[in-house]
Formats: sequence, structure tokens, C-alpha cells
Amino acid sequence: MKEPDDQDTDGEKSGRSKSDGRHSLRSSKSESRSPVKEDNKLLEEATDETLTEGKEPYLDEDSDEEHLEGSLSSFQYEDLQSTTVSQQPPAPAAEEAEEEVKKKISESFFYDYMELASMPFVTSDSNIPLDLLTLVHSFGYDCRKRANLQLLDDSIAMYIAGNQVIFLHLKTKEQIYLRSSSGEGIGVIGVHPHKTYFTVAEKGSFPNIIIYEFPSLRPYRILRDGTEKGYAYVDFNYSGTLLASVGSNPDYTLTIWNWKEEQPILRTKAFSQEVFKVTFNPDNEEQLTTSGSGHIKFWEMAFTFTGLKLQGSLGRFGKTTSTDIEGYMELPDGKVLSGSEWGNMLLWESGLIKVELCRGTSKSCHNGPINQIMLYEGEVITVGSDGCVRIWDFETIDTADTIDETGLLEIEPINELQVDKNVKLFSMIKMNETGNNFWLAQDANGAIWKLDLSFSNITQDPECLFSFHSGAIEAVAVSPLTYLMATTALDCSVRIYDFASKIPLAQMKFKQGGTALVWVPRMVSYTGAHIIVGFEDGVVRLLELYDPKGLTVFAGRKKIFDADIQLKRVFKPHTACVTALAYERDGEILATGSKDQTVFFFEVENEYEPIGYINTPGPVCQLMWSPLSHPESTLLIFCENGYILEAPLPTIKQEVDDRDVVSYEIKDMCIKCFHFSSVKSKILRLIEIEKREKQKKLKEKIREERRNKLAAEMGEDGEKEFQEEKEEEEDEEEEEEPLPEIFIPLTPSRILCGFYSEPGKFWVSLGDYDSGFLYHCEFPPCDKSNNFEEQKDEPFDVHYLENTDDNPIQTITFNINKIMMFCGMKNGAIRVYVLDENDPSLTSLVNYWHFNMHDNNYGCIKSIASSFDDRFLVTTGGDGNIFVFNIFSEFMLRKDIKAKVPSPRFGIETEPIPEDIEDPKAYSIENARRKREHDKLMKEVEEIKARKREQIKALRNEFCKLLKMNEELPKHMQFKRTDFDVDSRIRDEINRKTAFKIQQVEKELAWEKEKHELGLMKLKNRFRDPLESDTIVVHAIQSDHKITSYRLVQPSKYSKFKRASQSERRPSKLDRFEKEGAGRKDSQRDAGESVIEQEDSIIEKGKKFRPKTLSEIMVKNQIEKTRKLILKAERAQLKIQQRKKEWEELYKSKPDDDFEDPKDLQAIKEAQVYMGDFNLKTASDYKIPEHMRINAAKKEEELGHLDSLVHGKKRHMNKCILSLRDLKVAVVEEIQCLVQELKNIQSTLHVSKHIPIPKIPQIHPEEVPEKRFQYDEETLLNFEQQRMKSIDAKSPQVEQTGSGGPGGGFLKLSSGKNGDLTTRDSISRSSRASTFSLDIPKFMEFEKAEPTDVEVEIMKRDEIKHVYMQQYLVNRIKELIVTFDAELRLLRHQKLKLDTQMKLSDLHHVTLFQEMLLLKNFEKQENILQERVNSLEKEEQYMQWKINETLKEMEEKKNEITKLQEQEKALYAGFQTAIGENNKFANFLMKVLKKKIKRVKKKEVEGDADEDEESEESSEESSLESDEDESGSEDEVFDDSICPSNCDVTLFELALQLREKRLDIEEALVEEKKIVDNLKKEYETLSKKVKIVATNLNAAEEALEAYQREKQQRLNELLVVIPLKLHQIEYVVFGEIPSDLSGTLVFSNHALKRLQERIHELQEENAKQQKLNKEWRERRKQLIREKKEMTKAIQQMEETVRQLMISKFGRVVNLEALQTLSVNTTLEELKIRKLRKELANAKEMKMWEQKIAQMRWELMMKTKEHTRKLYQMNDLCIEKKKLDSRLNTLQNQQGNAFQGPREADIVAREEVTELIQLQAERISALKEEIALLRRKGGLILPPIQSPQENEMPMDL
Repeated sequence: MKEPDDQDTDGEKSGRSKSDGRHSLRSSKSESRSPVKEDNKLLEEATDETLTEGKEPYLDEDSDEEHLEGSLSSFQYEDLQSTTVSQQPPAPAAEEAEEEVKKKISESFFYDYMELASMPFVTSDSNIPLDLLTLVHSFGYDCRKRANLQLLDDSIAMYIAGNQVIFLHLKTKEQIYLRSSSGEGIGVIGVHPHKTYFTVAEKGSFPNIIIYEFPSLRPYRILRDGTEKGYAYVDFNYSGTLLASVGSNPDYTLTIWNWKEEQPILRTKAFSQEVFKVTFNPDNEEQLTTSGSGHIKFWEMAFTFTGLKLQGSLGRFGKTTSTDIEGYMELPDGKVLSGSEWGNMLLWESGLIKVELCRGTSKSCHNGPINQIMLYEGEVITVGSDGCVRIWDFETIDTADTIDETGLLEIEPINELQVDKNVKLFSMIKMNETGNNFWLAQDANGAIWKLDLSFSNITQDPECLFSFHSGAIEAVAVSPLTYLMATTALDCSVRIYDFASKIPLAQMKFKQGGTALVWVPRMVSYTGAHIIVGFEDGVVRLLELYDPKGLTVFAGRKKIFDADIQLKRVFKPHTACVTALAYERDGEILATGSKDQTVFFFEVENEYEPIGYINTPGPVCQLMWSPLSHPESTLLIFCENGYILEAPLPTIKQEVDDRDVVSYEIKDMCIKCFHFSSVKSKILRLIEIEKREKQKKLKEKIREERRNKLAAEMGEDGEKEFQEEKEEEEDEEEEEEPLPEIFIPLTPSRILCGFYSEPGKFWVSLGDYDSGFLYHCEFPPCDKSNNFEEQKDEPFDVHYLENTDDNPIQTITFNINKIMMFCGMKNGAIRVYVLDENDPSLTSLVNYWHFNMHDNNYGCIKSIASSFDDRFLVTTGGDGNIFVFNIFSEFMLRKDIKAKVPSPRFGIETEPIPEDIEDPKAYSIENARRKREHDKLMKEVEEIKARKREQIKALRNEFCKLLKMNEELPKHMQFKRTDFDVDSRIRDEINRKTAFKIQQVEKELAWEKEKHELGLMKLKNRFRDPLESDTIVVHAIQSDHKITSYRLVQPSKYSKFKRASQSERRPSKLDRFEKEGAGRKDSQRDAGESVIEQEDSIIEKGKKFRPKTLSEIMVKNQIEKTRKLILKAERAQLKIQQRKKEWEELYKSKPDDDFEDPKDLQAIKEAQVYMGDFNLKTASDYKIPEHMRINAAKKEEELGHLDSLVHGKKRHMNKCILSLRDLKVAVVEEIQCLVQELKNIQSTLHVSKHIPIPKIPQIHPEEVPEKRFQYDEETLLNFEQQRMKSIDAKSPQVEQTGSGGPGGGFLKLSSGKNGDLTTRDSISRSSRASTFSLDIPKFMEFEKAEPTDVEVEIMKRDEIKHVYMQQYLVNRIKELIVTFDAELRLLRHQKLKLDTQMKLSDLHHVTLFQEMLLLKNFEKQENILQERVNSLEKEEQYMQWKINETLKEMEEKKNEITKLQEQEKALYAGFQTAIGENNKFANFLMKVLKKKIKRVKKKEVEGDADEDEESEESSEESSLESDEDESGSEDEVFDDSICPSNCDVTLFELALQLREKRLDIEEALVEEKKIVDNLKKEYETLSKKVKIVATNLNAAEEALEAYQREKQQRLNELLVVIPLKLHQIEYVVFGEIPSDLSGTLVFSNHALKRLQERIHELQEENAKQQKLNKEWRERRKQLIREKKEMTKAIQQMEETVRQLMISKFGRVVNLEALQTLSVNTTLEELKIRKLRKELANAKEMKMWEQKIAQMRWELMMKTKEHTRKLYQMNDLCIEKKKLDSRLNTLQNQQGNAFQGPREADIVAREEVTELIQLQAERISALKEEIALLRRKGGLILPPIQSPQENEMPMDL
């Protein structure tokens, strides 16, 4: 990779983050900028006119950038000017003078590229090198980016690739890279007309436009603050002096730059929608054109009375359909020729379309949009998306005009060139080759073409120079053997690259786009020649790569390339796009995943024979097989919707005939599932809880310290004050914000990528809400009965990733040894984490390397891969770029490295190529098998149907015979036809078919129905929907009174309209003063808070965790004690500093003698405004107060407020009328019920006793206007009949019937059907009641009999009751009617009053509307004057700030001069002391010290000074001589180079040294005095400027005030209608109202009363102020006396303190130093170390004591064991004794039988004797051992064994 000014920056920038200096270019760039020095002479000559290092070309960065009309920016009023700019439009002479005095940037000034270029971010304190990844080559091209191909010279092209600008040598194909400065992408590039400069307009937050010099590639100029987010287009004017730029979303700002001075000239908003392009008119540089989405706009730079303006005129399409305009061209006479989306050309003149140009037979000029139009050598060239370049005659187009109403004019091209198929030309650039007419063309389908437009006999064919992917690149794979990579994209191509040699090798096109790609591993293809690719139609293709040079060469063979691709196998496992491919770790199985929610398995060895598939709960996005380190081979499946599955290795079936198998689905596989549930909100909640706990602990600690302090200072009062403060703090704590709620998104976050960590565990990265973390998850046990959708699982570990909340990780890969994790980010950045070895839990995921490479907006990294040897890294992005990086390594790569293409297999050229699947609708493997089974089943069904048809035919014949036989029988014996019906369901089937046919008819008429419904909907939208309420007329029942509601429409636009008024836009001076005062108070408050924060930080340093042991508690206490002592000293020091600061601020805040309190000024101003008099607006001296100034915005608000009030009142009245109508409906329903009940009662009474039944009131049609829109089927049928009758006009009666019109019949039918607006429930209730009452007598009829006496009595009682109820019901009906009529009359009276008010409001509305129109006419000029006042106020404030800064700097310089003078005095005094009093060489040495000498002045700039400057320096040095020097040097001349004899050499050398110091001090004094003089001059200049600006400001304010008066006078001329009653007119003459009322004044009673009351208020205020004045005078005298007393008391206290110091310390000491005395830190640390050592020794002693106790316990156990053995021995001895006695007894008894001893007895006796002796020895040995063990520290000896012990006979 090559970059301009490429340097080794490892040592300088290894710790720099990507954001250092990138996102704050406006501030930090100015500090880091260093101009390139051409030579010292040029730099010295340009000292007075160029910018020095570290200074901006302009200062005011917050200048007004919102002049939407393109007025001159406020940069003209900055401190780079040395003269005052006139406020009127400058004359040419004034402009020249201004340009001469304005400081300019030197022509030789350059910026440092290494300071501008964005660098990678590396975490601090990490050993990651800055050049971890180095860009080697770029294989991609963002071909769909507008104007992304520029030509710098004949052989170097330039285009944007992500965050780089690539310079491509067209012949050598070498690339040079230029990094962006922001690191957030590049918007557009442009080239200077002279090809000596080019621009890089970037993206980001307030991005820059950097202008580079070519061919040096050095940054020449930087243009700042031209847009908010990014640039869409840039263009130089024809001469190259100006630059036009237009921003992208959201501001679309158009800026004209004087780019060499880095100054904006004009600025405005281009349009409210996307702007594609901006260009200068090459023949008139004052004209510009912009085009974009649905518009074209024509601009002109013109001088107006307010300055230079950029005036825009929007093109009006008129009858032509609006279109997006990509290409256009300015004609010499000012007309503009543009393209259109449908391919025709539009000729614009004066902002209107003059004519639309097309080809013959109304054929469009291009088949698609025209992207570029150019004028070259008198011919018009158009470039279209159809891949054609057409040449048109300029004269024909220039003189074109309309000939008919269509506005079309047919012309034919002179020449045309069809580049190629599937070519979409975007732009063209002319190549400057002499004698040739070659052009470079940008193809949006991924190519760069070289076109010959000479159109001669030797014209060359279009040549494709470079071919790329078009659009996003979906996948990349790297060869496991060599430096080859394969890529695929949705452009239907697969490409092979040699990224080591930086060359593309081969490509192959398909019908569908590729979506997944994997290089087949070596265990499957040993030569590494196979690539498997998945496509968007679900097809998977196996491709074979080979070197065609190894094939047999045949005669006539085409050109042999370095590599070729051949299709080896193709199959379709899926019905949707393939998203993932993965080979099993042993290479036996291939798994494919798709968006159709399936994963298919194939047996690789058996020619990719399908094994089966499994269904997944969501679309598959990634597949990964477990690595070799896992015990089992499992497949990890990631689904987009939050599911992660783990499938075991599928069972490979042996060769079995599976023809009977219906489906490939694997149903018995045990699949583990993890359904991710969001935990991000829980994590954030825990973080917030921990944060608040820390804050609470800190507050408690501070509160306790505060309590102790108050208790120590104030005692019980301090405790009370502390309690009050505590209660206030608790109240504040109660208002603490609630914790963040647990939030789980309704739509699961999308899974992006993941990988295995351990068996059954994995890491996963998610997008959307859950981004920002890596989640470590574990699969639950496999449960086939579990439902995946109901399952909710959470990760057991998370790892936070910095700056990834909105920028998640899209893809992850590792290097071979797993120590580097490469991450591709959403914003196109590459992030590399350095890990520890064998770290599956990612505990070392901390340090990382981050660098933005791809486009930040749409360059999401789709895939990332490393080479087989970890030397290279390849990334592909959504912006179509492919970047190859060299991974940092200790070994350097060979320059001649090249990838090896696999050799072809034997016989590959003769192998038949398998038939490809080109049809996207082809069956997949599973669908094909199901289709086969379905066809087989359908064949069987057809056979069954045929057999059934034969059977039915036989039965039909038999049935016909039966019918014939039945007809032959006698009639009385014949069966009916229905008797032959076997099943009634047959008829049902017929009915069903009939219904089906009806449904078919409805479908046929659906379009017609929809058409009429749309027509009805349009009518409703036009006439009915704007109505909020229609007119309703409610009639009284007994009278003719009626009330009508208002016909109310939706609120007007004024009631919804609101914009910033003039008063809101411009605050008054008083308001600004108050804000400044508040700002000072806030700054003081912040200063106090900073001290508290310092104390908090000190307290925080001492915090530790709670100790657990006593020793730690002791050590902690000692540390805490020491810390508190140190803290106390620090606090005392802080308190002293704070006290000093408060004293300084107090003295600074001391007002001057002529200081006036702002509150008093405000009170005076308010008194002047609200003095109490009433100034008439018609007065000539009337001054409009600021709060009463009116403008169009306020008037529109007032008009809207009036409309809303009127609308609200009308709506309220309509609601009342509507409720009255509802009341009438309810009354009518109730009367209907009462009448029905009355009829039932009268049916039981005699006719003579009947009372006339009242009539039921009717609901008039105008009372229910909504009924007109209600209809049903019967109403529609009747309406249709009436319409047909009216059309036919068969009879006059029919005409009379239809004369009522459709509306009347419609209403009559609807009202007649629904009755008198009764609900269905009421009708049903009344009908049921009447039916019940009428049916009862029928069911109760019996035989007639004479009634008994009791029955007669009951009948009389019932009759009396019915008569009463009859009268009651009639009265009730009358009462309802009377009540309703009364309500109506009352409401009618209210409406009459409201009608009067509405008429008055209408009159007021007219007045307000007239005022608003008048104010709008004044608004433009008023805004201009107001902006002028605002700009002058800003300039005045800036000048005042500059004066204050100058005064401050002067004060500092004076202090420095005083210090230097003191140093000079101290030098002389010190030398006098060193000489002594009686030194005879004192005069000589003093003369040596004071002698004036000439020496060379020190220079900061390298090189020798000129002779003129040396003379100036000598004159300056001569001025350094003091008066003493002059008096001594004029009389005597002495030699100071030799020390006199007997003179002390040390003193002589000291004099020489001090003389040098004296000269340095004097030079410094002269320099400081010069600076002070310059500052004084600057102060005087600024003071004059301030006076001029103040004068101009006063003039501008007066002009604004005069304009306000003029506006008020015009408002006064408007006629206002005010209705008055006679009692309101108080102007009478001789008791009568005069005929002429022109001299009257309309005044409100309230205002008049207020003026009268104000007289008394002013009198009271006057008396009150006099009283206060007297009191304050007395108070002043008292304060003066108190001040004298306090001064005396202070002196006494100071004397007392001094005496106390002397008595206590013996001298006056510094109390502050005494208070801040701290502890001996070293001593305290030694004490702590001693304490820790003692605690460690005590711990060790305790350990040894435990060991001793353990050994004692072991000794006790051994003693017990030996005691047990002694008891056993004692038992054995007793048993032995018994045996001896028995033996003796037996011997005595047997001895009598034998005389004399036998030999056997003797031997036995000897053996027994030996045994007894041996036992006696063992007993004694055991006794000794026991005795030894009883003693402390005894040793255990082994028991004594005799040599004969083993030889003893066992029988003894």
C-alpha cells in the first residue's frame, strides 16, 4: 500500500484513538496543524500576510449559518479585518481596499497529511501495534455512488472506496490510498478544472472539505462547517476560483466558497428534498443549477441593497409530470437542458419547461433515466441508464420550441453507441489524449469502460478496463492451500482473485444472485479446487477451479487465462435463498441453511446424496460444526428470530431403496434448542442499582462528616440544623427517578453471528435492542416434548463491548491459533480483539484494535476471512468494496509472492457439464420427491375413478330400464318420480353449485363494485369528511319554533399554525443582561461545586472493602487514621485556597463609584414603560414598546386563537342541539310506548269512557340528516326501480313519483322502514307487548257464564283503575311534550345570543385578516432591519469582548514588566553584596556589569537575518542602555575583556555572567514594552471600532423604530367595526350625541378605571420612595460608622494575634502554613509496616501452636494404644500361669506311671523354660517401653524379638 507522506507512526500514534482529533476537527485540528515550510526566505517574507502555525483561517466558528436567503456570512466581521466594514453595499473601490487590507493565506501554505488522516483506535495500556492491519489492495468499486469516477490525468483515475480515496493507475493498475480525516466516510470527490487540485468532501458530524494538491497529494485547504452530516456534490467554477458544495440529508445546504481563503461567500438551503447535483454555468459564473428528487432549481448571485444574495428560482413542471433529475446542462444563453426518468429531455427557460424533446413516433430519447448531459465541440452528449451514449445537434436543441399542445418536439440523434448488454451508464469523463476522443464511463452494474466517441471508420469497440461486483458483496471464502479467494454477490456472479498478486483471475455468471459461499476443505478436495455456492433461488452449485494452461491446446482456441471455473454439480435443496453452508469437521456431511426455515444434510462421499432435512423455528442465518476439540460432532444452527439449535450428526443410511419414502424430513433427531430472551434491560437495571448504591454510601458518609462538624461547631443548634438538612435531603431522595423498567422487545432482536465456546455452550451477537454485548449461552437438555416457541432461555454470562450499542458485530472469525478475533461491524469498521490462548470464556476480551474502512452508512461488513497462513485478512461490505489487509507479523512478506491455481484433473475437458438449474421456479429436492409421490397417488386415483365411472354407467342404464318399466305399468301402480330419489344430499349439492355460481358472478362484478365504492369514497372525502357536523334542525312538538345547528367544518389552518415571532427571535438587552448575570452566578456556583467534587474524589481514594479479620481491621484503622490526617491537612489547604478565592471574587465584585444596580435600571425601565399614562397609537411621538410590537406571526396566532374560540363555542352549541335532538327521539319513543299502553288499556274499557289518544310526534327528515347515508338492500332495489322508471318515462305518474328525486325517495324509504326513528328493540318490545295483550283473550276463552258478585266487584275495580291510568298516561304525554318545547325555547334563546357574538367575531376576523395581510407586506423589510440590528449587536458584543481581553492581556504584561524590573534590582543588589563595601575594584566591576555591548539577538526562525534587520536590532539594543550606563561610558573607555591584577577573578567572572543576565532582562523588558504599546494601539483601534459600531447600531435601531411607527400608522388606517350601545357612548354635546364622532376615542371601562387608580398609586409610591430614601440615608451613615469601628477592631485583633505569635512561637509565623502541616508520611508507613509484620508473626506463632497441639493429640492416641496392648499382655500372662498350673498337675498325675525322666520330657521342659525366659524378656522390654512413653518426648522402640521366635513350634 502507498500513501502520501507515509511515515513510521508507531511510536507517535500507538495510543491515539480513532476519535482523537477526528470528531472535533474545528477545535483540535487548529492546534495540531503545522504548515509545511517551503524555505526560510519565503516564510519570512510572508510573515505579515500568512497564517502562523496553529491559527485558523477564520475565528468565528459559531457564526450565523442559517441565512436561508444566502446573505453574506458573518465571517466578514471577524478579527482578520483591519478596517471597519461598511454596512451598505460596498462599491468596487471599497471592495478592493477591503481585499488589500484583509489577511490572506499564503500560496505556499500546506497542512500536514499525517496530522489529518484518521488513524486506528487501540485501547490504552495494550501492546497492540497501530499497524496491526495494513491495507494491501482493494478489489471492489462502489459503482452506484454518484460521480464516483474522476480523472486527474491521462493515466490516473480516482474513486471513493469506503473511507479511502483510491488513485488507480490505468496502465500499471497500481493503487495509492488517501485516508479520510473524519473516519466516518467520504461523501463526494471533485477535480479542479486545471487538474492541479482535487477535493475530498467527507461525511460525519460537520465534516470538512479538504482540497489536495496534485500530484504531491498534500492537503492544501480545509473548508469547514458547510453541512451537518455529509456532502452530496461539489463543483468548481470554470476558472477554478470558486467552489460550490451541497449537503446531504438533513440540511441540504448550498455553499459557495472562496476556497483558497477557506471562506464561505454565500450560503443557503438548496431544497427540502434530496439534492443530487450542483454546477456552475461555464459561461456565466454568477449562475448555478441544482437538481434532485422531484425538482430542479436555478440560482443567481446578485447584489441587493443588503449585500450579495443567492437567489433561487424553482423550476415549475406545469403539465409535465414531475421527475427526479440526475443529468442536466447549462446552455450559453442561460437555458438549461435536463433529463427525466422516462428518458426524454426537458428544455428549461425562465424557470418553465419550454419544450420536451423526444425521438420520432414519440419514442423516448433513452429507455430509462438520463444520468448525464454534456456539451462537447458543439454537440450534446447524453448518457442513459440503458447503456447508450447518444449525440445530438446543439443548434436544433437550442432553437427548439413547441408546435402543438402536447409540448413535444421530435428530433433524432446524430450518432449513438450501445456499450454492451446489462450496462447502466452513470457518468462519463473525457480523457485528455491528443488526437483521440476517448472517454471513461462509470457503469452502475460494476465496471469501468473506455469508450471511443469519434464515430469514424477506425472507431474502437468499447473496452471494459475493470470489472467489479455491483452492489453488496454477500460472501467471501479463502482457499485452504494458497492465496486465492472467491466472492459472490446478488449481481449473479462468482469471482476468483489472487490477493497476493493483486489480480482478478476468473468469474462466472448465473441467472440468480449468490448469497453464500464456502471453499471446500482439503479433506474433501485435496487440491483445494472446489467451491460450493448457495444462491437466492435455493440452488447450491459446486464449482471447480483449474488452471487452463495445463489443458491440451487445440488449434483455434481462445485466449488462455490464468484460471477458469467449471460447473461440477448442481442441486436445489431449498425453496428460498441459501444463507449458510458448512462442512462437517471430518468432511463427510455438508449442511445447507436457508430462509425457508430448513437445514438440509448431504453425504459428501456419495456424490452429495441427500440424507434429509430438519425444520427450524426461524430463518437460518449461520451454520457451524463443532471443532475437533469437542467429543461429538454437532451442528450449531443460528436462526434470525432468536432461536439457536444444536443438531447431532445425522445417521447416514446404507444403500437402501428409498423410493417408498415420501419425504426427506428427519423427524426422530434429538435437537437441543435455546430460545434467546432479552436480558439487556436487566443488565442495565443492575448497573443503575449499583451506581445508586455507591452514591447513597457516599452521601451517608458526607452527611455524617457534616453532622460531626456541625456538632463540633454549634452544639445542639448544629444538631437541629443537621436534622433539617437531613429532612430536606430525604424529601429530595423521595423524588428520585424510578429504576429502568424491565423491557423485552415485542419483536425478538435479530441474531447476527455466533460461535462455539465449549461443548453445549456458545457465544452469540445480536442486533437491534440487544446489541452492545456478547452473550454466553448454554443449551438446556434435549426434550422432544418441549415446545420451542414457549421456551424462554437466558444467557449465563455476558461481555460488554465498547461502542457497539448502535453498531453491533455482524460477523466474527478467528485466526488459526485463536488468539485474534476479527469482527466486522455494522458501520463498516474492523475490530480485532487480542485473546489469550485456550480462553473459551473470553475473559481476555478487553484490548482491541478498531479502524473504519468501509462506508459508515451502508458499508456493513458482510463477511470476513483470514488466509490459510494468517498472513492476510479479507473483508467484504455492503458498499461493494473488497479490502485485503496484511496482518502484522514479525516476518516480512516476499514481494513476488503469488497464488497457485490448482492444476486441472485428467480428462476434465472431456467431462460433460451437468445441466444447470436456471428456472427459479424449479422443484427443490424435497418438492420433487413429494411431486413424484403426488403423481403416483393421482394416477392410482384416476384408475379408481375410471372403474367407478364404468360402474355408474351400468347403474344408469339399469335405472333407465326401471323408469321405462315403471311407465309401462298402470297409473295406479306407477311410482312417483320422487320415490326414485335415493339420497336428498344430491339436491343439496345442486344448491351448493348454484351458490358457487352466484359467488362467481360476484367476483366478476368485483371490479365494478370497487370502482363505484372508490367514487363514493372520493365524494365523501371531498364533501362529507371536511364537515365536522352537518346542519340539524330540531322542531318543537306543539309550536312552530325550531332551532338550527351550525354547519361546522374542520378548524382553519390559522388555528393550527404557529411559528416563532419576532419577539421570540430577538431578546431585549435587558434580557441578555439578566442572562449574563445568571451566568455569573452559575459560574460561582460551579466553582463551589468543584471544590466539593475535589473533596469527594479525595474521599473516594480512601474507600476500601470491609475487612474480614481482626488484623486487617487494625491495619485498616491505622491507614484510615493516617488518611484522615492527610485529608484534614488537604481540606485545610483547600479551605484556605477557597477562602482566598472568595476574597478575590469579593474584591473583584466590589462595584465602582459610578456603578448602577441592574435591578434599579430595570425598575426605571419598567417605570418608564408602565408609568401609568396612556399613549395613543395615533400620536406622532408614539413609541411602540417591545412587548407590544406585533408582526405577522403573532397576528396569525391571534387569528388562530379567535378561530379556535369560535369553533369551540359553535361545537358546544351543536352538542347542545344534538342532545336536544336525542331528547326528542327519547321523548318520541317514550310517547310511542305510552300510546301503546294506552291502547291496551282502552281495549278493556267501554268506548264511552275512551279519551282521545294524543298524536305521536314525528321526526322530521332534517332532524336526522345522517339517515341520508344509511341504506340496505331493499332501499337500493327501490332506488334502482325508481331510477329505471324515470329513465324509461313510461307514464306521467311514474314521472311524478320520481320527481322527488333519488334523495327524497331514498329518505322516504329509509324513514318509512325504520318508522319514527325508533330502535329495533323498542319496536320489538312494543310489538311483543301488543301481541301478548291481544293473544291472551284467545287462549283464555271459555264457555260464557254469568259473572258472580265477586267477579263483578273485581271488574269494577279494574275499570276504575284503567280509567285512572288512561288519564295519567295522557297527562304524562302532555307533560313530556311541554317540557321538551320549553327546553327548545330556552336553547333557542341562547343560540340567538350566540349568533350575535358570532357575527361580531366574523367582523373581528375580517379585521384581523386585513391586519395580517398588511403585516406580511411589512415582514420582509422588518426582518432585514432586525437582522441588521442583531448582527450589529453581535459585533458590538464581540468587540467588547475583544477589548476586555486586550485589557486583561495588558494587565498581565504590566505585571511581567514589574517582575522583570524587580529581577533587575535584585541582580544589582546581589552583585553589590558580593563585592562588599571596601573593594577597590567596585567601580570597575560595576562598569563591567553595566557596560552596553552588542550581541546577536536570539531567533526562533532558522537562518541568518538581513542587514536591515541587524541594524534595527542594534538600534533596539542601544535603547536598552540605562541612564547610569550613559553617564559612565561617555567619559571613560576601558577594556572589560581582561581582569585587572589583584582583582578577584571570581568576582570578574560573576560580573560577566550577571551582565549577560542583565542584558536578557533588559531585552525582555523592551519586548514586553513593545507588546504593551501594540496592545494599547489595538485597544485604541478597537475603541474606535466600538464607537462606530455603537453609532451604526443606534442608527439601525432608530431605523427599525421608524419602520415600526410606519407599520403602526398603516395599521391605524384600517377600518375597525365596533358595535356600541347607546349607554356606552359618553361623548355628548349639550346632552345629545353629536353627528360627527370622528374625534371620539373608544376606550374600555377597565382601562379608564385603571388610569384613575394609577393616580393614587403613584402618589402613594412617591411618598413611599421618599420615606425609603430617608431610611437609606440613615442606614448609610450607620454603615460608615460601623465600617470605622470594624477597621479599628481589625487592627486591634491583628496586633493581638501578632503578640500571641511572638509569645508562643517567638516570631510571626504563617498560620496558613501551620494549618496545612501534614503528618510524616514515611513514619506512618513504617508504623503500618511494623504493625503488619507483628500481625504476620503472631499469625505464624498461632500456626506453630496449632501444630504442637496436633502432635500432643497424636501422642495421647499412641499412649492409649500402648495401654490397650499392656492390658492384652496381662491377660496373656494370667492365661499362661493357669496353663502352667494345669501342666504341673498333669505331670504330677502322670509321673507316677513312669519311673525316671524320659528324653522327650527333658526336651519339652527345656523348650518351655526357654519360652518362659523369652516371655520374661519381652515383659521387661514392654515395661521399659511403657515407662519411656510415660515420659515427655519419649521415643517408641520396636519390640525385642528373639532369633528363635520364628522357629517355635506352632502347637505351643
